[in-house]
Formats: sequence, C-alpha cells, structure tokens
Amino acid sequence: MGKQVSPKRRQTKTTGTDFKSVPPKTDHPFPIVGIGASAGGLEALELFLGGVPEKSGMAFVIVQHLDPTHKGIMAELLQRSTPMPVVQIRDRMKVEPECVYIIPPNRDLSLLHGVLHLLDPEAPRGLRLPIDFFFRSLADDLQDKSIGVILSGMGSDGTLGLRAMKEKAGVVFVQEPASAKFDSMPRSAIDAGLADVVAPAGELPGRIIAYLRHDPFIDRPDSSLKDKAQSALEKVFILLRTQTGHDFSLYKKSTLYRRIERRMGLHQIDGIATYIRYLRENPQEIGLLFKELLIGVTSFFRDPAAWEHLKGTVIPQLLTAHPDSGVIRAWTPGCSTGEEAYSPAIVFKEALEQVKPVGGFSFQVFATDLDKDAIDKARAGLYPANITADVSAERLRRFFIREERGYRVGKEIREMVIFAPQNVIMDPPFTRLDILVCRNLMIYLTSELQKKLLPLFHYSMNPGGILFLGNAETIGAFSNFFSPLDNRMRLYRRLNSAIGTEPVEFPSSFFPALVGAPAQSEAAKPVPNLQTLADQLLLTHYAPVAALTNDKGDILYISGRTGKYLEPAAGKANWNIFAMAREGLRYELTGSFQKALRQQNAVTMKGVQIRNNGGTQGVDVTLQPIVEPEALRGMVMIVFTETSEPVEKAKPGKASTASVRSARAAELEREIEQARHELQTTREEMQSSQEELKSANEELQSTNEELTTSKEEMQSMNEELQTVNNELQAKVDALSRADNDMKNLLDSTDIAVSKRLEAELRKTQAALEKRIREQKAELERSEDRFREEEKHGQGAKSSGTTRPRRKGGGSP
Repeated sequence: MGKQVSPKRRQTKTTGTDFKSVPPKTDHPFPIVGIGASAGGLEALELFLGGVPEKSGMAFVIVQHLDPTHKGIMAELLQRSTPMPVVQIRDRMKVEPECVYIIPPNRDLSLLHGVLHLLDPEAPRGLRLPIDFFFRSLADDLQDKSIGVILSGMGSDGTLGLRAMKEKAGVVFVQEPASAKFDSMPRSAIDAGLADVVAPAGELPGRIIAYLRHDPFIDRPDSSLKDKAQSALEKVFILLRTQTGHDFSLYKKSTLYRRIERRMGLHQIDGIATYIRYLRENPQEIGLLFKELLIGVTSFFRDPAAWEHLKGTVIPQLLTAHPDSGVIRAWTPGCSTGEEAYSPAIVFKEALEQVKPVGGFSFQVFATDLDKDAIDKARAGLYPANITADVSAERLRRFFIREERGYRVGKEIREMVIFAPQNVIMDPPFTRLDILVCRNLMIYLTSELQKKLLPLFHYSMNPGGILFLGNAETIGAFSNFFSPLDNRMRLYRRLNSAIGTEPVEFPSSFFPALVGAPAQSEAAKPVPNLQTLADQLLLTHYAPVAALTNDKGDILYISGRTGKYLEPAAGKANWNIFAMAREGLRYELTGSFQKALRQQNAVTMKGVQIRNNGGTQGVDVTLQPIVEPEALRGMVMIVFTETSEPVEKAKPGKASTASVRSARAAELEREIEQARHELQTTREEMQSSQEELKSANEELQSTNEELTTSKEEMQSMNEELQTVNNELQAKVDALSRADNDMKNLLDSTDIAVSKRLEAELRKTQAALEKRIREQKAELERSEDRFREEEKHGQGAKSSGTTRPRRKGGGSP
C-alpha cells in the first residue's frame, strides 16, 4: 500500500463545513483533472491513482456511473491506492490541490469558479450522462486549461463533453482500449478524433505531468508578438500549405498559437524553432496539427432556443414568401461531422408538418467542410448513443434508427443533405440559397476575412433569404446587407440590395498577392474607347444632379454636385436625404417621397423654392421608384433640375422690416398651402381606400355566401356518401365472413369431413329407423283395434238383439 496521510489532514478534507465557496476567478492556480469511468473503472482508477506521484499539485474529480439506490463506497475503495485524500463530494465543495473527489450516487456534478456543485439529475435512470455533464462544465470553467481523462467503461458517455473541451483548446487523455476491461468509452473518444494521448491507465498521470511541465512559448496578446514569433508562425503556415494545400494565414492568430502550443506540450517541445524542425522531420505531425487547427467541434441543435425560433417563426415566414412549390436550398459551411447539417433538415421537416403549405416543398442542404475525414463521418450519419443529451426522444424515434453502436440518421433526412469537401475561403460558394447556416465558424477567422465573407454570403443568397449565425457572431457593420430578425438568436434576413458598398470579393481574391509578383504593366491596362470618354464627360458636366436612396431615404449613391439642394446636418453624421435637404425642400420632399413609394409611379414637384446662400433657387424635383433592374428594385432615384428662374438674393444695405416680414409670411402661406394640399390628398386617399375596402367586403361577403351554399351541398353529398359507404361496408363484411367460412372449410381435412358426414348419416339413419318402428307399432295397434271392432260387430249381428242405449247416447 502507498503512504497514508495524517488523520488530521484527511478529516479536514472530508468535513463538509470546511469546503466553502470562493470568489470568482478567471484562472486556477493548479490543474483540475476530470476523470470519467464506468464498468471496469475501479481497476483502471486504482492504476491511474497509483501512478500519481506525491506533491503533484493536481486535483482529480472522478465521475462514474453509480447505482442511485446504493450508498457510495468508492471513496473507501480508492483510498487504498493513493496517499491523497479521497472524499465523496458534498454541495459547494471548494476544489483543493492533491485531493481526489468522487461524485455521489444519483447526482449530476458541475464546476463553477473552482467550486463543485451537486444537482438533481433530470434524465430518468438509464439515460443519464453524468460524465458529459461534468466535462462540459469543466470546459466552460477552465477554458483552455481543462484536462479530461476517459478510462474503462461501456457506452459513449464523455464523448460530447470532450468535444466541448477541444473547442476550448483543452487536452484529452484516453486509456488504451486494449488495456481496458470495457473499451466502449475509450474507443468512442478515439473514433471521434478527440484523443490527444492514448496510453495505459497507469501511464496517463506521467503523460499529464509532462504536458503540464511544458512552458507555453507564447502567452501574450497579439499586439505584443515579436517578429521572431510571427516569422516562426508563418513557417508553420508554409509547411501546412505545402502538405495539405490549405492556407491558415487568415485564421485568428491567438487560436492558432493555442493549438500549436498544445501540440508542443504533448511532445514536450519548448521552442517554436524546435517544433518547426520536428514538423519537417515528421510529416505525420503536420497532419495531426492540421486536424488540431480544424476545430471539428459541433453538436445537434446547439442553442436550442434559436432552433425552436427558426422552426416556429422564421421557416413558416419563408414558406409563405416562397412560390407555391419548389426547392428550399440551404448551405452549411464548416459542417464538421454533420450534426449542424442534419439539424436544419430535421427542423424544416417539423416546420413543414406544422404549416402544411398548399404547394409541395422539398428541402436541400449543401453541407461542406475542409476536413475530408469529417465529411466521411457525416455521410455515414452514425452518431454515439449519448446524442440523447442534445436530441429529444421524439426526434430520435422519428428521424433516427437505433443500432448497436448508436443512432443512425434515417433515410428521409439523410437524402435531404449533400456533403462535399470545400474550403469556404478558397473555393466558389453555393448560390441561390434560401437559408445559410454558418455557426461558430467566423469566430476563428480574422476580422478582415469576416468582412469579405459576409458580402459573399449576401451574394450567394436569394432576396429575403435567412442567415443563421452562432451566438458569438454578428453581421457587424453590414447592416445594409442584412436586417436582424432576432439579434439575440443571431437570425438575419437578406436585404434586396446593397448598392454603394464595396464590390463582392470572391475567394480567389481573399489572399494577398505574392511578394515580388510583377505589377500590371501600363500596356496591359485597358484603354478607354471614345464612347466611354464621352459618357464620362456628359455625366460630369451635363447630366442632372441625382441621388439614389433606399426606401427609408438613406442615400446610397450621388451623381453630380448636390450642394445646392443637400447639406450635411449638424451633429452625428447622417446620410438620410430628409435630414440633409435644405430649407424649402424638406417638407415637400417627405410627402412626395411617400407618395411615390405608395403609387409606384414618378412624382414631380415643380418650382420648389430652396433657400441657398441668402437667396432662393427654383428647382424641379422628380422622384422615380425603381422596378428594374432587379438589383435596384425598391430604391428611389431623386433627380434635381434647376429652373430658368434667376436666384433671388437679398440686396445689400438696409432691408426694410416690412419686406422681411412679407417674405416670411409668404413662406408660411406656402407651407400652410402645402399642408392643406397634403391633408386633402390624404383625405382623398382615405376615401378611395374606404371605397376599395367596402367593395372588397362586399366581394368577401358574396364569396362567403357561395362558400356556405357549397358547404351545405358538400354536407348533403357527404351524408349520401356515408350511407352508400355503410351499405358497401355491410356487403364487404358479409363477403368477408363467407370467405372466412369457406377458408375454414377448405382448411379442414378430408377425414374430419367424412367423420362428420358419417356421424350425421348414422344419426339420421337411427332417427329414421326409430320413426319407422314407431309408425309400424302404431299401424299394428290400429289393425288390432280394427279387428276387435270388426269382431264385435259380427257377434251382434248373429244374435239379432241389441243392447239398450245409455242415457246421453254414449257407446256401450
């Protein structure tokens, strides 16, 4: 047995009142190792703890599958294998170094700021995933400092929790399946590509300590990175691009440093130069680093509230706006192993059943990812049994098939999704999309690349298409591309156009030009022709001044000099044309703008007097709503044309007060007249609308009466059909009974039929014989009576006498 600690120290660790919560911390001064085990885990845990040296400085939290009805004795059993105190967890225990903590039966475990919290399990017995629950909590609390260990056990509990750790740049150690009594849990973690180190249970503590002894080669923000470190990172990019063909230079440097640092720690390499040499000498390490940088972390229905909002509100609106029938196209870039590709397919199927549109709709998802191995797994559609933590029992029943190794996506959902390898920053995008689901991909890309991807997404989508981002992603400054449907859920709708912004850059232009590449020669530049030069001259000097706005009046494009009619408003910059319109134009422009949008016809304002530089200028303003081309639909072109009237400027010197008042009164009268005109126009439009509504109401009433009559006719016809149906049903039942009788008769054997006939014949024969005997006896009795009567009659005749009659005339 190992060395035992003093009773005093052990009592300190096991007293529940001594474990109090601590103030929140963002970094832990000692490592906390989460260990998951199940069947056969006792032996593996004894080997693991036996390999932990004294003064390791680590804390260990063990989560097992325990019988909820029995008292836990795991702490007493494991205490024999280690000198560290082994205690069963109580609520709100503070984690301390060089201690082992055991989860109690029938509890879920969570970690918050270094304090353990116990929770009542939500799932019924047999469906609980306590290891996943704790590992996710550990990843959220420790981020890239999280360490997970999987030992012997059945099932796949722990795999989803390890995915969360990998997403936070944590490290995963797994027991070698050959050394485990039950290898299901270790093999699930390895097959999912989550294991950083695979070794026997007794060797894992040494591998963890070797990893923790590694000194991070970079631990400072990007702004203070030295040129040497930047140069070394670029060399890593070159090696990756040479072997894999993919360029990671546009990924966030902080993420790349953490991933490279982890690989260096696993190999106990201290310097980045040494690691570069190791990469060149070991090409297989380049492949492992490539997998590490891909961050293949995903799950079904991540952020469930957002998916429910998509199903209940957004997709029904999309179906309503879509033609009566057709294909709804969706694209999921960065789909990893397919969970977030199958999720929209399932949600669309459920929404379609709820809405029940008239037309026939189909749903097609294009799912792409950089990792070909992940695409192969997604195509197989086979997921571990612990997806029950993210997928409801109803969805599992309807859309998945239970197999020995887990759950496989059903054929109906599988046929909706097409998987393909693709690099979203290098390959052409999919187009004509109605839904684009890009969740938790852009957070790993630099802001410069994000600014190029969002216009590309806008180009790829149909008007009114839906963009679905991750909870840590936004559209940023691209509010002219997308309008928020729900900012909290990160759901956005594509706007019809985004004129006036930078042109769309396609993936081939995302990367900077190679250093030293020859510049385009003067001779290679296109020479403008005569028509182009003439058009530019006309637009510059002779074309009318104009402004292009959206339906809210925001200026998107200006042609010519508009200073006479528009000026920037004081205060925060505002490019709305109503805020920039000069005095004399603002009031009339507002009403005419709304009228043009409402009528979808050109509206012209004649002789508008605009105050400018102390005088007034007459101008005609034409507002033209645009229908074609498609890219400009919904916008308004506002054209300013100066009239021939000269500009009236105030004469220098003393101006009479009467003339100033007269000018002001005239202006007020014009404004009042304009207001009256707008009021009269509004009244006329209201009357017209009322008449149209009245006419529509009459039509609806007439239609309703026709529908009522049709309903009555249909009801009568339905009753007749029910009667006929009942009669037919009765005949069918009679035929069915006759058919059954015939079948039963034919199924009987010939011997049974003969015996029954023989018995019936014998019974009939006996009855006939009996009847004959009875009739023969009756006949004999009748003959006897007849002979007796005949005998008496002859005797009386021979004697010549007769007996006297009795009174009453009775026979003698």
